[in-house]
Amino acid sequence: MKLTVFGATGGVGQEIVRQALAAGHEVTAVVRDPARFTVTGDRLEVFRADLRDPEALRPAVAGRDAVLSGLGARRKADAGVAARLTRAVLAAMEAEGTRRLVVVSAGPVGPQPADSPLSDRIAMKIVGSVLKDVYVDLAAMEAELAASATDWTSVRPPRLQDKPVTGAYRTVIGGFPRSGRFLGRADVAHAMLAAVDDAATVKQGVGVAY
Repeated sequence: MKLTVFGATGGVGQEIVRQALAAGHEVTAVVRDPARFTVTGDRLEVFRADLRDPEALRPAVAGRDAVLSGLGARRKADAGVAARLTRAVLAAMEAEGTRRLVVVSAGPVGPQPADSPLSDRIAMKIVGSVLKDVYVDLAAMEAELAASATDWTSVRPPRLQDKPVTGAYRTVIGGFPRSGRFLGRADVAHAMLAAVDDAATVKQGVGVAY
């Protein structure tokens, strides 16, 4: 497949690019600063662009089978970036007729299991309070997805870790795995790539966790 990856310099984005290349896909990595991008490969194109400008992004998404996005706030002060930049990606995709989009969001944005242990509910409230602005941003991003013409999927992990890919994680379409508190960035990327061809995830949020 021909894939485009936004947020390719981030932890999840770089993993998406590496795993996609290893699987034999053609990958376009969209970055603001190529100097921060260290992945290489024969089927890789590095595309430099202003991520705020939909017109500048159109060549990066034209003719692609799918677009994957690791865009999001890396710290509390960056809250707002996910919705703002995803809006530009959506505009570029709709202008080019590219439909499939898979993004990374976060577990607290979606519904939680009704039978979650009390300790899980307390932990979620604490995290939600500390990172409130980040989650408000991600919820706004998901609202942009829902209003778009794209065949979107939002992958919602819990707290991220730097671990090798395992493929041994749980997924819940429209919900979240019970007592799921962690997931490696490499496995988030794995889940996002797996969602590309999974029709059951179209226009759905997907909770993922160990």
